[in-house]
Amino acid sequence: MRRQTLRLRSGISRLAVFGALLVCATAGSVVALADGGTPGDISPTVLQPQEPLLQYRAFRRMHAWSPRVDKEAWLDAWTELRNGRFRYQVVAERGAGSVRDRVLHKILEHEQQFVAEGRIDDADFTRENYEFADGGTAADGSRYLLLKPRRKDVLLVDGRMVLSPDGRELLRVEGRLAKNPSFWTTRVDVVRHYATVDGVRVPIAVETTAKIRFVGLSRLQVDYEYESVNGRPLSVADRHTLADAGR
Repeated sequence: MRRQTLRLRSGISRLAVFGALLVCATAGSVVALADGGTPGDISPTVLQPQEPLLQYRAFRRMHAWSPRVDKEAWLDAWTELRNGRFRYQVVAERGAGSVRDRVLHKILEHEQQFVAEGRIDDADFTRENYEFADGGTAADGSRYLLLKPRRKDVLLVDGRMVLSPDGRELLRVEGRLAKNPSFWTTRVDVVRHYATVDGVRVPIAVETTAKIRFVGLSRLQVDYEYESVNGRPLSVADRHTLADAGR
């Protein structure tokens, strides 16, 4: 009986790991910034208005691992957002089959469902989703914009934006999920990196660390290499810009 209970706990814990990582990657990959000026009356922090990201084709590299249970896997896929639909094609994968099937593939499947249901706005950095406050300046001159979610939601992050010294470019978002995906998940930390290419702000990497009961820490790394943005192929200079931003 005890052995069955332990197996059940182990199974539920693994599913919690997968669920936590899945939600973070989904939110990070389709999140869009509210354009048209500052997200709050916070001067002199003014995000530069951007052309919204409506369409892209990108090569995605995904890596998930959990040191305590000694399992990890990798997956590479072409991903495309077009006409309000998300499509993907897996081109390579390796590592633990359970992680590939229950984590990495599920992330893509869930993201496809997320876009199809029109839930992109639920993760936007808007006044409807967040309260904003000036968070001061870092030693390197970067500016902080504090994020306070208006509701408990696994798609929202309680943390801060890190902006360029002039306050016009979003460099990254860092914090923890406003709501844990399940009882088994006690904390989920997220770092999302952004860059601007051809006037469009795009996510270039997502790092997630989830603390799971009985399992410990589980991690996910997702990197994006864009081929085109809003129907426009990226130039060599654009690719270099994204590569430099991701370092």
